[in-house]
Amino acid sequence: MPSLLPRPIALSLALALAAPMALTAVPAIAQALAPAVGKPLQQASNAAKAGNVAAAQNYVNQARSAATTPNERTKVAQMAAFVHTRGGNYAAAAAELERIGAPASQLAPLYYQARQYDKAIAAARRSGQTTIVAQSYLMQGKADEAAKIYADLVQRNPSNLNYLSNLAGAQFRAGDKAGYLATTQRLIRLDPSPARWNQLLSQIKANPMSRDAKLGLYHLMRETGTLTSATDVQEMAKIAIVGGQPGVAADVVRTAAAAGTLPAGDAMTNRLVEAATKRQQAALQTAPAQARAANTALQAGHAFLGAGMYPQAVAAYGVAMRGPNPGEAALFQGIAHVRAGNAPAARKSFGTIPAGNALADMGNLWSLFASTRA
Repeated sequence: MPSLLPRPIALSLALALAAPMALTAVPAIAQALAPAVGKPLQQASNAAKAGNVAAAQNYVNQARSAATTPNERTKVAQMAAFVHTRGGNYAAAAAELERIGAPASQLAPLYYQARQYDKAIAAARRSGQTTIVAQSYLMQGKADEAAKIYADLVQRNPSNLNYLSNLAGAQFRAGDKAGYLATTQRLIRLDPSPARWNQLLSQIKANPMSRDAKLGLYHLMRETGTLTSATDVQEMAKIAIVGGQPGVAADVVRTAAAAGTLPAGDAMTNRLVEAATKRQQAALQTAPAQARAANTALQAGHAFLGAGMYPQAVAAYGVAMRGPNPGEAALFQGIAHVRAGNAPAARKSFGTIPAGNALADMGNLWSLFASTRA
C-alpha cells in the first residue's frame, strides 16, 4: 500500500516585493524632479496602483524621455521596476534595478519571482535572505540543500512555525520520510489547531489508501474539527457503513445535519441515517456474542464504537487483536480510548500496530493527536 504521507506540500514564501519607489507624496516629487519627469512618474504610480499597467508604462516612457540627470534616470528606473512588479514582469523589474546598482536585498526577491534562481541564490546570500536561498534550491529540485538550510534555521529558531513548515516540505521532497514525520510532529505539538491539522490531513486524504486507513483518517478529521465539508461527511458515512461501523455513519451524518454541513430534513440524508441506524441496531444485537471470539470481535468492537460504548469497544478490539486483522483492531481500539478520554491508553494501542503494517502511518498520526490531548 502507498505511504500515507502527503504529496509535496505547497510551501509559502513571504517575499516582500518592496516597491522600489512608493511615490505617494506629490509635493515631494515635484520638488525633487523636473515637472516633465516628476509629473508622469506620479501618473505612472497612480495608474499602476489602479491596476492599469499599460498606461503606467506609457507614463514611465514619457518620464524616461525627459530625464537628463543621473538622479532623474534613477527615479525613472525605480518607478519602471515598480510598474513591472505590479504587472508581474519580475525579470524586467530586476533588469531596471540592476542598471542603477540596486542592493541585493531588492534584487533577490525579484530574481526569485522571475525564476532566475541562480541569481536569486547569489543575491540572497549577499543580503542574508536565507529563506530565498532555500526556496530557490527547492525550485531547482535540490531539496536536500533546502532541507539543510531550513534545519539550520530551525535549530536556531526551534519554535518558528514557518521554518518548521518549510523544513517539513523540503524533507518530504527529498524523500526523508523519518525526518518529515519528526518535523510534522514538532509542528503539531507547537500548533495543534484545526487549521494546522487540516493542512496535514487534507494532503494525506488525497493519497490512495485502504478502506480501513481511510476510515481511520476520517475519524481523525472528525476528532480534529476538520471534517467540515458535505463531501467528506458523506464519504465517511459510506465508508463507515461498508467498513462495519454503521453507528458511526449515522452519528456523523446527524451531527453534520445539526451543524448545517448537510441539509437537515433532506431526503437523502434521512435515508442514509435510517439505513445506518437499522444496520447498527442489528449489529448491536449480535455484538456481545461476537466480542468473545477473536475472528468476530472486530465487528463487535465496531458496533460498540458506533454506539458510544467505549469500554466495551476497547475490550472487543483487544480480543480482535488476536484475530486475523490485528492492525485494524489496534487502530480502532486506540480511537475508542481517545473517544473515552484516555490518551495514554490510546497511545499504547496505536503503538501495538505491527511495524510495516499499512495502518502504521495512520496509527502514528493518531498517536500524535493523542499526545496533544494528554
